[in-house]
Amino acid sequence: MLSERLRELRMRHGLTLRELAAKAEVSPALLSQLENGVTDPSLATLRKLATVFKAEVSTLFSEPNAPLVHLSRPGERMQLTAPTGEITYERLTPGRGDLEVLRATMQPGDVSSAEPRGHESTECIVVLEGEVVVEVSGERHVLATGEALTFDSRLEHRFCNESPKVSVYLLAVTPPVP
Repeated sequence: MLSERLRELRMRHGLTLRELAAKAEVSPALLSQLENGVTDPSLATLRKLATVFKAEVSTLFSEPNAPLVHLSRPGERMQLTAPTGEITYERLTPGRGDLEVLRATMQPGDVSSAEPRGHESTECIVVLEGEVVVEVSGERHVLATGEALTFDSRLEHRFCNESPKVSVYLLAVTPPVP
């Protein structure tokens, strides 16, 4: 679980909550809530914490004791929140470090990030509802319901909802590197 993993990494690095908060430029109260599983982190917060730990964001999700069989139920999934105008993801898979499957709901005008970015992975997006524009290396791919796109994530990319309707998609990432 993310809360336990954050505490473990903080302790391993010999940091107090206040020290980690100062280095990550977040509040000690937020870190306490994250470590106690009271709230889910934003992607921006995860990136700040990973930088302090000199690790990839995916390291924060690796679960050494992740189950070999994992049941994911609506309402019980970890949420990866983002600032207004960006996407919030639901994590469908455990943190074994081999595969990440996320479910995203995008409001009209939402984007996955302000600017396209790349990372070491392969991704496959499957549109469940609506339409999603996937920008990969400056090329636009407009995906409708039922369509899928797989690409090398090292290429700069992002997802956009330019339609007037809500879009829902699944995103598989292997290995997981948000």
